[in-house]
Amino acid sequence: MRRPGRVRNRELASRLRLHPAQAVASGFAVTILAGTALLLTPVAKAGPGAATPVEALFTATSAVCVTGLVVVDTPTFWTPFGQAVILVLIQLGGLGIMIFASLIGLVLARRISVRSRLYAAAEAKVLGLDDVRGVVRGIVGISLTIEAALFVVLFLRFLLGYGYSFGDAAWHGVFHAVSSFNNAGFALYSDSLMAFVGDPFICLPIAAAIILGGLGFPVIMQLRKEFRHPLHWTMNTKLVLWATVVLLAAGSVYITVIEWDNPGTLGGLDPWARVLAGFFQSVQTRTAGFNSVDIAAMHDETWLGMDILMFIGGGPAGTAGGIKVTTFAVLFFIMLTELRGEGAVNIFGKRLSRAVHRQAITVVLIAVAAVVAGTGSLMLLTGENLDRALFETVSAFATVGLSTGITPTLSEPAQVVLIVMMFLGRLGPLTLGSAIALRERRVLYEYPKERPAIG
Repeated sequence: MRRPGRVRNRELASRLRLHPAQAVASGFAVTILAGTALLLTPVAKAGPGAATPVEALFTATSAVCVTGLVVVDTPTFWTPFGQAVILVLIQLGGLGIMIFASLIGLVLARRISVRSRLYAAAEAKVLGLDDVRGVVRGIVGISLTIEAALFVVLFLRFLLGYGYSFGDAAWHGVFHAVSSFNNAGFALYSDSLMAFVGDPFICLPIAAAIILGGLGFPVIMQLRKEFRHPLHWTMNTKLVLWATVVLLAAGSVYITVIEWDNPGTLGGLDPWARVLAGFFQSVQTRTAGFNSVDIAAMHDETWLGMDILMFIGGGPAGTAGGIKVTTFAVLFFIMLTELRGEGAVNIFGKRLSRAVHRQAITVVLIAVAAVVAGTGSLMLLTGENLDRALFETVSAFATVGLSTGITPTLSEPAQVVLIVMMFLGRLGPLTLGSAIALRERRVLYEYPKERPAIG
């Protein structure tokens, strides 16, 4: 016979257990606070004194959420210790807090508890729990392999091409390799990567790592196993690949054409360098924050196009932000199906689940509401015009990190708005909404159908 006290304790423990989505959100929040505490120490800041709470919180949030927006100059404001803290936070945020916790469990205990599997599965967007251990190992292995390869390329280029010392070449190589693959956009140069605008040996490897990170781990893992068998690819893999190619090409052409004669951006470069810079900036809208030209000097039309590309973002379950290319593609096919008058949404020979319709619409509507609220708040708090306020807000929400130059000059309340946007954007509107919900509710009845007039 069970004791009443023991039963009540079990019920209380069950209520106190976090929903997987809540655990992911809590993990990111705790990591951000820990990073903030480290960056607040005097040893993290160059010169006398310490960083202000908002400076430390903003930087930690930007690093963990792999955004790249900054309110202080990374190479001059932070000491090597502070930069190392930022690098660790970027790696943790890119891998995922629950994925990293599961990795620790594998290393120390060689096992993952059921609860840890649930949390890791929620973060990695895995549908089942059977192969979570393999997924964790795969994610970590992919990350370290790509970062190591990029490190070697950048290290050799800095060492042989620019005359860096061995130590400086190694530090710059590892920092920018981790920042690139995790789509973070933090750089150890005050002007980001503008000094390398015409260097394909710097820009192209970094762009390649950003694209790979933006595909998402599920896509990379499937391509690694079945690269020669495209018929076996899932709908998710096909959507991500096709949307990525189309958006990268469209973005490259759009930015290059509009900025071709702009003396503040591409106008002063050789033709081949203009094409390289246009492609590089298109890649950055996949949610990385490097810039090889002056974003503040771009035309308003370019900003608008980049707003759209940043809002869409990259692939799901990876280091990219935005609403994700799969969400955008699903809505496109829903629209196409409706215009054709067809009943079911078919993509690549398979029927799309109706539950995905609602999920995609929910994500987009919440994202639009968040961006509108954030943009309006910035305009009210700072008096900035719509173009710049919208760009900064979308960049923060989509965890991109590109800036028109106003972020460091914003008031602290306005910077807090961007902190919230970065946190919301990294977790995803749907994940954060699930985390906030206290319990799931299953409705056991349905109301009669009725159709309102649309359009």
